[in-house]
Amino acid sequence: MKIYLLRHGMTECNARKQYQGLLDTPLSPKGRAQLRKADIQPEVVYTSPLCRTRETARILFPESRQVAVEDLQEMSFGVFEGRSFLDMAEDAQYRAWVDSNCEDRCPGGEKKSEFCDRSCAAFEALLERALHTQQEILAIVAHGGTQMAVMERYGVPHQDYYQWCAPPGGGYLLETDETAWYGVHTLTLLERIQYMQQEGGAEK
Repeated sequence: MKIYLLRHGMTECNARKQYQGLLDTPLSPKGRAQLRKADIQPEVVYTSPLCRTRETARILFPESRQVAVEDLQEMSFGVFEGRSFLDMAEDAQYRAWVDSNCEDRCPGGEKKSEFCDRSCAAFEALLERALHTQQEILAIVAHGGTQMAVMERYGVPHQDYYQWCAPPGGGYLLETDETAWYGVHTLTLLERIQYMQQEGGAEK
């Protein structure tokens, strides 16, 4: 089975390098214009409930039915949401969080370990349902954090969490089967993909 694990397109928060988390921010005009229709059109595409993933899925997979899955949402960054690291350079709470290697709970938000557990549980449920029903393709449009959590835990070859954050509109084409998944819980990376247009409208 092939798995498309994709990140939403560009938002104004992305452009400003702000922590976005659970803020329900739409794609920016530039973000919408950059995206292109995907080369597959599965019957169903799974998204988070946040509008930036649903907008992205409509552009990439206009012929597919959308199903929102709450636990595919981005990590909650609590009081840091809507602010950049430059805004918070002198913020004691932010500096303490960074000093923990961003592992501690964000004030008013989640711990990284909690976020990874919920993201991976949601992914596992979708994958195992797809395997059980013998689907050929599982398509997910979610967030950079969702990608990082899933790929750090299951991706082959193994890389650390932050190495798995794809650019907006990008992600991973993966492969697994019942033996690989139920035996050792692995997803084999086939290709890094990017559903973006180059300047002038050419695809890349």
